[in-house]
Amino acid sequence: MDARHSMDPAHTVSRRRLLLGAAAGALAAPWLRATPARAMTGPRRVTSAPRRDDGEVSGTWHPEFKRVRREFIANFRERGEVGASVCVVVDGETVVDLWGGTSRPGTGEPWGEDTVNQLWSATKGATSLCAHILIDRGLLDLHAPVVQYWPEFGQQGKDGVTVAMALSHQAGVPALRDPLPPGAFYDWELMTSMLAAEAPFWEPGTRHGYHALTFGFLVGELVRRVSGRSLGTFFRDEVAEPLGLDFWIGLPEEIEPRVAPMIMPDPPAPGEPLSIFFLKALTDPTSIPALAFFNTGGYTAPGESDSRAAHAAEIGASGGISNARSVARMYAALAGGTRGRQLVSADTVARMARVASATSQDATGFIPSRFTLGYIKSIDNRGQPPGMQDTAILAEEAFGHSGFGGCMGFADPLAGVGFGYTMNRMGPGTLLNPRGQSLVDAAYRSLGYTSDASGSWIRTSRRRHGSM
Repeated sequence: MDARHSMDPAHTVSRRRLLLGAAAGALAAPWLRATPARAMTGPRRVTSAPRRDDGEVSGTWHPEFKRVRREFIANFRERGEVGASVCVVVDGETVVDLWGGTSRPGTGEPWGEDTVNQLWSATKGATSLCAHILIDRGLLDLHAPVVQYWPEFGQQGKDGVTVAMALSHQAGVPALRDPLPPGAFYDWELMTSMLAAEAPFWEPGTRHGYHALTFGFLVGELVRRVSGRSLGTFFRDEVAEPLGLDFWIGLPEEIEPRVAPMIMPDPPAPGEPLSIFFLKALTDPTSIPALAFFNTGGYTAPGESDSRAAHAAEIGASGGISNARSVARMYAALAGGTRGRQLVSADTVARMARVASATSQDATGFIPSRFTLGYIKSIDNRGQPPGMQDTAILAEEAFGHSGFGGCMGFADPLAGVGFGYTMNRMGPGTLLNPRGQSLVDAAYRSLGYTSDASGSWIRTSRRRHGSM
């Protein structure tokens, strides 16, 4: 199949509908660990008992985080949420752990405490963590060329691509030009060999463009070459099992009944602007957006990512399966919230949080974007023209990853926060939508942050411990 030509008419219509739908549209001071910058406030621990919900939503929440619960309920009542979970961990204490709604609308099955679902690109946070664990152990060198670990990758002028470029979306291979056969994403050897043979779309290191679906194969192959274990196995052994997470890259079949299928977003309303990414994907079949989204061996066809084959495959860019509790706990381990095994050193966490690439026009998304080595930073495109306003507002110290449709996970080491939000009904855009952003905003307000006007959440005044 030539990627420049459409398939059968029915499939073309379904793909177009998918793209159009995707484009639619406190009582105490903050809980902060005692650090030199915050020593005057002292450490904060949650002392009040959690409250339990058993009605409209289920789970526990501390009164000081009532804003998060309120917005979570509002998502169901006012913003079209179907099934979802949200979790906030502060200094190792779980202050919000809520879930609700319906996991399978066709049967009315409720979203349970152990329901999980696909994370889409929020998976990249877990894949990147695997690479940083190897970097932290001195087994993978950020400044070394990828070919030092994966010699075949040096084809077509990619011999100068460094590990840092691969992690920060500067490697120049955000898509593949040659048509992929059906089921290609489920064949690791095929995908990595084709990625190694691909010519870069730009001179590596000179710009960056979001590697939406190739990132997992690129970084995952580095993890495999260095560790001798597949990406999913490494993540299970080094992260998920030590932290006790319900989080998989390559889902065991026995977990399948717990997975909530994804619900595609509604088409845009009349007059609603189309995201520039999806506009280019629909109108220019040779563009990076079109190749990245359509040339996937059928993976992005409606419903395919919910198949058993997709769940079983180790797709490190988009195939992770988890829930908010486990996403938040993973990030809490990077924000000083682990009580026991430390995944990486403080220096590595600082490196993970630092901006590594930023631009006014991402070569893939065509919007301003900012990345660390494998994660996104706060991205404020609220002032951009219509169709270019995809946004995710965090504090400047935070780093994490959103997922197609609106799920989110992040760590804020300064605030000691690990955050997770997952849902089955996808929303508009490629970053956060009003449902996810409302929960992030509520969490920061609960921590004493007062403004996001700068494009990142900040405190406009320092509160004394115990002050209102």
